[in-house]
Amino acid sequence: MLNIYGMPLQKCSSDPLTGFLRNGCCQACDEDFGEHTICVEMTEEFLLFSKASGNDLITPQLQIGFPGLLPGDRWCVCLSRWIEAKNAGLMVTVDLEATDQSVLDLVPLETLERYASR
Repeated sequence: MLNIYGMPLQKCSSDPLTGFLRNGCCQACDEDFGEHTICVEMTEEFLLFSKASGNDLITPQLQIGFPGLLPGDRWCVCLSRWIEAKNAGLMVTVDLEATDQSVLDLVPLETLERYASR
C-alpha cells in the first residue's frame, strides 16, 4: 500500500475507524467500487454536501458500526464525491500521506497539493 508520493500509506483514522476494509487506511482494493481512497478532514460544509448528494455521513448507523461523523473527523471518502465537492467550490482538506496512490489516476498531484492539510 503506497500513498501518492510512493511511500507507505499512512492511517487516515482509527477513531472513527475508516477505510473500505475498516483498517484505518484509504487503500484501493478490487472490491471497493466507490474508491474510498482519499483521506479528508470533515467539515460541516462537506458533510452537508455529501448528505444532499445521497450519502449521509452525519447520522449514526449503529447497527453497522457507523458512529456518524463530525467536523474535524478524518475519513476515507469516495474519490468521486471529493471531486464533486472540489468542483462545487468546497475546500476539503486532504491528508496526502494517507491518500492511496491510485488517486493520481484521476487527480493531478498539483491539485491534491493545493488541498493538502498543513
